[in-house]
Amino acid sequence: MPLVRTLFALLCALLPPCSALAQSWPAKPVRIVVAYPPGGGIDVMARQIAERLSAAWSQPVVVENKPGANTIVAADAVAKSAPDGYTVLMTTDATFSINPHLYARLPFDPQRDFAPVTMLVLLQQLLVAHPAAPFNDLKGLIEAAKAKPGSINYASYGSGSQPHLAGEMLKNKAGIDLVHVPYKGISLAVPAVMAGEVQLTFAGIATSSAPLKAGRIKALAIGGAQRSPLFPQVPTFAELGYPEVETHAWFGLFLPAGSPREALARIHHDAVRILDEPEFRQKQLIDRGYEVVGSDPQAFAAYIRKDSESRGRAVRISGAKAE
Repeated sequence: MPLVRTLFALLCALLPPCSALAQSWPAKPVRIVVAYPPGGGIDVMARQIAERLSAAWSQPVVVENKPGANTIVAADAVAKSAPDGYTVLMTTDATFSINPHLYARLPFDPQRDFAPVTMLVLLQQLLVAHPAAPFNDLKGLIEAAKAKPGSINYASYGSGSQPHLAGEMLKNKAGIDLVHVPYKGISLAVPAVMAGEVQLTFAGIATSSAPLKAGRIKALAIGGAQRSPLFPQVPTFAELGYPEVETHAWFGLFLPAGSPREALARIHHDAVRILDEPEFRQKQLIDRGYEVVGSDPQAFAAYIRKDSESRGRAVRISGAKAE
């Protein structure tokens, strides 16, 4: 027995205790790769979260923007990075729900090469129109489109984007003909409606809130199961009889597959804790039109599978191809 105790003491001296192992991550800076350019909603949120995580972990958390190829550039970089927990992908539903149906081949497997951490927020888009458009609600739009097929156009930010899929699904379910006009980003699509270049587009609450309040655009409908508390007067597509018209997007965090479980658990726990901070939750999320989610990894993975099936149907109906 003395020999056993001696060997055990030597082993304990050489190896850190289990509690230390569990707390050993992160031991160096963490990188959050954002699949979009600086300045947009997802980038702003990533930097706010990174600042809070850095304080919690006593390690730098650096945001790196890798836009390109409809989020593929960033996702591919993270998929091929070391699965050590130090490289995190922050992206939208485009990466996992839309692109697999839009592209014939991807340089990574969305299901095999990533470990979902958490869906941060869900956001719904409004169908908005130029204020002088000769319709003030969805019923009026459909009637006008049926009276003059092809006379009404709508902007999106590219083939296969959320607004494009929503517009094509509306066309399919309402039996109308709208003309798709792709722009190079939502930052151009909403101003195009305000300028009268196009009559319609789909835009998030954060993007459309100011011009709506200023009367430079008007809202016809919004996606989701419930009306937005910020615009309670705007009915949902579901209550107007078109539940298949999905306008949502989501922001989420992912690690490369095979990353340490303790890293995934820590990122999930602390990200959700940040979402639950009362001031951050209200001022930075709810007041900007985001629905706070903070799902666990298993629920997030299940949601992605269901979302991908739904978006796959929309892509087939739209006939969208990768540009």
